[in-house]
Amino acid sequence: MKIGVIREGKVPTDKRVALTPIQCKEIQTRYKDVSIYVQSSNIRCFKDSEYLKLGIDVKEDISFCDIFIGVKEVPIDMLIEKKIYFFFSHTIKMQPYNKNLLKEIIKKNIQLVDYETLLDEDNNRIIGFGRYAGIVGAYNTFMTYGKKTGLYEIPFAHKLEGKSELDNLLSTINLPNDTRILLTGKGRVSSGVLEVLRLMNIRSVDKQEYLKSKIKKPVYLQLDFSEYYIGEKNNNFEVNFFKNPQNYKSILNKYLDKSDIFIAGHFHASENPNLITRDDLSKNHKTKVIGDISCDINGPIASTLRASTIDNPVYGYHKFEHNEVDFLDDSSIAIMAVDNLPCSLPKDSSNDFGKVFIDRILPDIIGDQSIINNASITKEGRLTDKYQYLSNYIL
Repeated sequence: MKIGVIREGKVPTDKRVALTPIQCKEIQTRYKDVSIYVQSSNIRCFKDSEYLKLGIDVKEDISFCDIFIGVKEVPIDMLIEKKIYFFFSHTIKMQPYNKNLLKEIIKKNIQLVDYETLLDEDNNRIIGFGRYAGIVGAYNTFMTYGKKTGLYEIPFAHKLEGKSELDNLLSTINLPNDTRILLTGKGRVSSGVLEVLRLMNIRSVDKQEYLKSKIKKPVYLQLDFSEYYIGEKNNNFEVNFFKNPQNYKSILNKYLDKSDIFIAGHFHASENPNLITRDDLSKNHKTKVIGDISCDINGPIASTLRASTIDNPVYGYHKFEHNEVDFLDDSSIAIMAVDNLPCSLPKDSSNDFGKVFIDRILPDIIGDQSIINNASITKEGRLTDKYQYLSNYIL
């Protein structure tokens, strides 16, 4: 079996890679029937020479490989027919900007496996960059808080050498004793945020303690969606909420009003009720920073006007005029809403991703491919049964 690590072709460029040089070497050592080939690139965070040094073949033309693995969407002109591809295709939600990509994949008889569709027996996602989105998102949020308050100064995440420097810088921060941090979500993203909060020795409290008038140490409150939506009175919240989300409303502002920092690490479906409104923000006198890792534009959190960038991760939201201003403006809340946070630490996030690929995905590729087949969006020149709902999308 020949596996090709493809060059990232999407613009803007992404420095991440699905497998690091050491991981490629590990695969070839562990699996004698697997050969790894890396397509030459001057973009990725690991140089061609780093792969070559470990005996990994680096070539411009790797079209002879059976399977291709990348990170972001593969440009249409780089697709090779009758191959198996692994990448984030951003098509399963019928994203209009990738309609032609999916049509071409079907036309070229490509088997497309989207990392988002790789699920375990409990229907949980197996692989992704969510953990590092949480880690970098939390770091950038605290970086923003320091700039907003003038309490401390740490550099932007993309200026760091790696996670070890990030950890060292976070460990130097001393927040005021009454600081309250609100975190939403219970998935991979929020788990990354929790790593940061625990590193900083910030204590977890329950809802009752969080709402008290006085707290002697920096604390955080983590809420799942069932705790910030109220509606129908029944014993099966999740079933009824997903069936009739319009019958529910958000009470998240009850906790935001008490929060200095809000880190949004939740997943928000488009049909779910919005979380924080303009009116909520107009009346808010405490919150200084919102780190919206979820980054749903003009959606559940009214202050997220746009995605910010790795180089310029912060902008201000005017609480009364509801437009963008300087984040240091007295009437603003500082918004951190970068939508590609793991790219700030490409080597560390790539290493984390590749480890999961080797441990959880590669054995299935070599084995019966039950997970892979269940995750395939296209195969044999058509949409698979599971993804037939995309038929109208590609018309």
